[in-house]
Amino acid sequence: MEVPLRSSGQGDSLLSAKRRAHERVTAAARVGASNPARRLGKPAPRWHAVAEVAIRIMALSVIAAVLLIFAFVAKEALPLLFSKSIHQEVTLGKMFTAQAWPGYDSAEHIWQPVSEIPKYGIWPLILGTLKVSIVAMLVAVPLGVGAAVYVSQYASRRTREIVKPMIELLAGVPSVVLGFFALMVMASWFQSLLGLESRLNALVAGVALSFAVVPLIFTISEEALGAVPRSYIEASTALGAARWQTIVRVLVPAASPGIAAAVALGLGRAVGETMIVLMASGNAAITSASFVESVRTLSATIAAELAEVVFGGAHYTVLFFLGTVLFVTTFVINFLGDYAIGRMKKRLGVAA
Repeated sequence: MEVPLRSSGQGDSLLSAKRRAHERVTAAARVGASNPARRLGKPAPRWHAVAEVAIRIMALSVIAAVLLIFAFVAKEALPLLFSKSIHQEVTLGKMFTAQAWPGYDSAEHIWQPVSEIPKYGIWPLILGTLKVSIVAMLVAVPLGVGAAVYVSQYASRRTREIVKPMIELLAGVPSVVLGFFALMVMASWFQSLLGLESRLNALVAGVALSFAVVPLIFTISEEALGAVPRSYIEASTALGAARWQTIVRVLVPAASPGIAAAVALGLGRAVGETMIVLMASGNAAITSASFVESVRTLSATIAAELAEVVFGGAHYTVLFFLGTVLFVTTFVINFLGDYAIGRMKKRLGVAA
């Protein structure tokens, strides 16, 4: 039986009809995938909309809480600029007259807010914060990233199931427990091992602080290393690269944005930590380049003195100014970390 041939016009119209039908089916499938209730021909339940609004409110509440905290701290620090009496007292206390360190007379820049002539030199506090944070990061970054590389690339499955929870469990240890351990055990070890004159110093506080930073760096770095496509490693191995070469030249560069984020968050934690440095640093506001002398940090100063100051006085205002400095410092660290991560992703061709 012969089948009658369709003309070219009929064939084109059929193809166009099929194409339009295919496009309608595809659009309907997309809508159905995003909304199962609409796919079944039913209106979406009301609780879907309620849940969406609730989630949005929770997200905005976190942002609002951060902004309100910063606004409160900044408001309490504003009299430092607008109150003539407080500004005069703080200026006489040599708070804003320090020159670039080194090369200035440290005797003029002392933190002694409770004295006959109050002195509000904050540079020893800033220097102490930097020294403790540097020691903590020098210890925590190699340990955290190294442990992440080991767990993700070398450890067996059973070893990974033991090591990973143990390191992450360290994040749950209260900072006061770490500070007590540093005060009673680590300080004696370091003093006997290195022959230190000062038992509590920046070195002890920094090493103890690294224990609180390592879990954060480890967790984020391990997730970043695990997110690298397996094909990268297989391609490097197929080209004849040794395992350590694959890790150093392929794996770590590919995961560098995540590792940079881990380091930035770890630095923010180190700068803002309170109890460990309060218990293990010696709490002496000394201007010195030595890491084996006692120091005092910004956060420890706020924690130790805020409960004993006169409300609304110069000392009270300066402590809130220190809180503002910490807040801004943490924000700058996070901003620079995000900027560096964006540059790394752009350089590596990774989707943001």
